[in-house]
Order: sequence, then C-alpha cells, then structure tokens
Amino acid sequence: MSDWKRVFAIIFTGQLFSTLSSYVVGYAVIFWLSIKTGSAQVLAYATIASLLPQLVLGMFSGVFVDRWNRKMIMIIADLFIALCTLAIAILFFINEVRISYIYILLVMRSAGMAFHVPALQASIPLMAPEDQLMRIAGINNIIQAVSTIATPALAALLISLFDMTWIMLIDVAGALIASITLMMVRIPDPEKKSNLKPHIFRELIEGMREIYIKPGLKWMFILTVTAHVFIMPIAAMFPLMTLQHFSGTTYMMSLVEIAWGVGTLLGGTLLGYPWLGNYKVTLINLMYIIMGLTIFTSGLLPPSGFAIFAAITTVGGISVAIYSGAFTVLLQTMVESSALGRVFSLYTSLTLLPSMIGLMATGFIADSIGIVNAFLIAGSAIGLMGAGAFFVPEVGRMVKSEVRQ
Repeated sequence: MSDWKRVFAIIFTGQLFSTLSSYVVGYAVIFWLSIKTGSAQVLAYATIASLLPQLVLGMFSGVFVDRWNRKMIMIIADLFIALCTLAIAILFFINEVRISYIYILLVMRSAGMAFHVPALQASIPLMAPEDQLMRIAGINNIIQAVSTIATPALAALLISLFDMTWIMLIDVAGALIASITLMMVRIPDPEKKSNLKPHIFRELIEGMREIYIKPGLKWMFILTVTAHVFIMPIAAMFPLMTLQHFSGTTYMMSLVEIAWGVGTLLGGTLLGYPWLGNYKVTLINLMYIIMGLTIFTSGLLPPSGFAIFAAITTVGGISVAIYSGAFTVLLQTMVESSALGRVFSLYTSLTLLPSMIGLMATGFIADSIGIVNAFLIAGSAIGLMGAGAFFVPEVGRMVKSEVRQ
C-alpha cells in the first residue's frame, strides 16, 4: 500500500475518461431518442433497459467478483462495453440502427457495469489504507459530479455537430483508456477463505450472511433500501416539479441538474477530510435527515420559489454524496474483503429494485397524489427515518462507539 497514491491516480484517470464518455453517450442517446420519437414511453423503456440487468445480474455477479481475478473482470467488462458500443456505432454509420438496437445496447452496457462496479469497490480496501477510504470515496463522487455537470451540455453540442457514429466512438475510446490504465497497475485479490467446491447459491448465501451476522450493518441495509423507496420516485419527478409547479422551461430543468451536480461535487470534496471516516454511521443518518428536509421544504415552496428550489437541490446533492460515500466505506470496513464483491452487488440490486418500482410508478404518483404532496410525504418519511435510526439499539451502539473514538 506504500504506493497507493500512484495506483489510484492511474486508476481514477482511466475512470474519469470512462465516466465522462459514458455520460456523454448516455445523454446523447436520450436526446437522440427524444428527437426521433418524442415518446416518454420510449425514454422509460430506455431507463429500464439500463437498470434491469444490474438489478438481476447484481444478485449473482458478486459471486464471480469474489471468485475470479478482479482486475481481469474490470478489464473484460470495459472491453465488452466498448465492443457493444462499437457495434452500435457501425449500425449508425450504415444507417441500420433501430430503437430496439438501442435498448439492446443499454442492456449489454448495464450487464458490463454489473460486474465492473462491485469489482472496483471491492478492490479498493486492498489497495489503500483504511483511513483514506473516505477520501477515495469522495474522489469517486467528484468524478461522478463533474460528469453530471459537464456532459449534458457537451452531449447537446456534439449531437448538433456530429453524426451519432462519432459520438458512440467517444465511449469506445473511454472504455479502452480505462482498460489500459487498469493494465498498468497491480490489483490484489483477497485471500480465499474456503476450499469448498464453487457453488453459486452457497456463495451468495455466504455473502448475505456477512450482512446478517452484523446486526448494525443489517439495520443500515434495511434503512438504505427503505430510503430508496422514497428517494427514487422523487428523483424522477424533479423535472416535473420544475415544469409544472414552478412553470419552468427546459433551461430551468438543466439548471436544477447543474445544481444537483454542484452539490455532489461539494459533497465529494467534503469527504476528503479524513476525520469524517470516524463517523460513518452518524453521517449516514444525519444525511437522511438533511435529504428529507430538502425534499420536504421543496414541497412547501410557492410557484415563485424556483431560485430557492435550485439552492435546496444543491444541499440535497451534498447530502447524497456524503451519504453514498459514507455507506460505501462502511461496507468496505465492516465486511471481509473476500465477500465484498457479493455484498456490493447485493447492495446495488437491493437499491435498484425500489428505484425501478419508483420510476415505473412516477406517473401514477404524480397524477393520484400530486407532485407537491409526493415531495412532502417522501421528505417527511426520509427525515423521520434518519432521526428514528438513532433509536434502533444496534445502530445506536454503532453511533456511540464512533463518538467514543
């Protein structure tokens, strides 16, 4: 670990190019589908295609992440994504692309991410000192934030200047850069804890047991899955809130996206303070409270309060960045490294499930409850859940142990 800074500088350079290119292509595909079809249903199907494989494969991909060479898994996943994107680029070039092909591309890219993400997250504790994990989580959030802020406008510019073929090739280049940087470093694999014959379901149950046998971690898992049940429908309704409640424009919608990105950038920067790593559980619960307050307050704003809404969204972005970074580090420090791949893939699947349900129910919620009421209800639920978490005995003991440090 003495050379960990150089290793992560190389890895995150590749991840920056890969993430930026993926976000550019992701937004370009959304813009292209919007221009070609003008259908909200098509966009909903595209979102499902990009999430469903990670939800389904995530239940099992962690087994292979913990069983196989993690570095090779990440490289193969990146190359697989590059190959899929190259195939679509060729179809655009010969004018043979169809909407169904776009869905297939999104499904295949998501399948690659189902292996890449848990492999990277599970490898980090083996490459860096424990007291630097929060800082690394912050850098990862900064990369995501920069991509969120920069790429919508860049994608809009590129799609107006170039054919989709060349835009797709940007993602191919990003995936290749990520693969090359991974080849340049050594990524250790955990020591195998069992000599038993490989068996998917037994290994999956072992991963679940890593969560279950730690009561505090089990409750933190329950809380985060519950939070996503309320968070995701609201996240999907942010554009509707801007358009309908604040009588906004597409420009104002983009301002809200930028505000959120700025918030996650600031949150990622705050995670760079090492002492925050001593208060992971406390931070997670506090961020639930802050997140709930931002959503609830947004629901109280009058139609003339868009500027306040954008400012509150920035605070919400900060809370989500800190929450996600702290939860990632909590898993990395509490779970055996040999089981981290399974735990991270389970975490992805369990949080994506309410996300999928929330996205599909967005229209029903907006029509039956009303957007403003949905914000008030969800904000109240998330905030109360964060406050109530301190009174769960197992979680309370974790908080007290952090305070005594």
